[in-house]
Amino acid sequence: MITIDAALRQARQTIATAEARQLLGQLIGRGHAWLAAHGDDQLDPAAAQLFFELVERRAAGEPIAYLTGTREFYGRIFAASPAALIPRPETELLVDLALGLAAAMAAPRLLDLGCGTGCIAVTLALELPQAEVTAVDLSPAALALAARNAHTHKVELRLLSSDWFAAVDAQRFDLIVANPPYVAAGDPHLERGDLRFEPRMALAAGADGLQAIRRIVAAAPTHLAPAGALLLEHGYDQAPAVRELFAAAGFGEIAQEADLSGILRVTRGRLTPRGPAA
Repeated sequence: MITIDAALRQARQTIATAEARQLLGQLIGRGHAWLAAHGDDQLDPAAAQLFFELVERRAAGEPIAYLTGTREFYGRIFAASPAALIPRPETELLVDLALGLAAAMAAPRLLDLGCGTGCIAVTLALELPQAEVTAVDLSPAALALAARNAHTHKVELRLLSSDWFAAVDAQRFDLIVANPPYVAAGDPHLERGDLRFEPRMALAAGADGLQAIRRIVAAAPTHLAPAGALLLEHGYDQAPAVRELFAAAGFGEIAQEADLSGILRVTRGRLTPRGPAA
């Protein structure tokens, strides 16, 4: 038998203290305060074995979100799995901007492209109960995960299996949001850290990382209502290229917003009377 404190001390030899506490707390269903107050308690042998297996996997680089099966996003807990990209804090900017645009709309129709865990679509549905939210993804496993998160948070989503706009036909939306893959296929970061374990199709998009963004921006005007808006998350060095793509597709009121690190992370634009959908 081993105590909780002893198990955590052993784990700290290979992973961070906070990660060890998170793994153990998730495993036995206890918070950090409880762990601190019950350090002398004996850990069940089966739980101890599973805990050290998780520690070993984390030490090998497997993401905490996949080991615990959860990730926080916009103050809520979402189920996470290797079927989808792990929700990231910088993507909350995309949600903030979408909420700002949609808040004044009576019954906005929203589309989330490449929804993954569904964290964006579910958050928008929760924050905008008057909205009709559609979310699409090409991966059946990702759609199942999004459906699970929608059920957990008790929101109604229209979930479609779709290669970007393919399954939405001629439907038009007031707001389209996307956090598409935008890493260059040959980027060495794909072989480092958490990215090694995340689905490649949710990360990489052609030689320059802009393949998916080009498709989305070019097709978006035919799926936007008059004066509808498109918001896209993109890479740290892609803002100039994405602005050009928006302008070429007929978008006006183009703006680019920086995340908390000062990186231009989201580009938004609105259809103008001179746009393709005019």
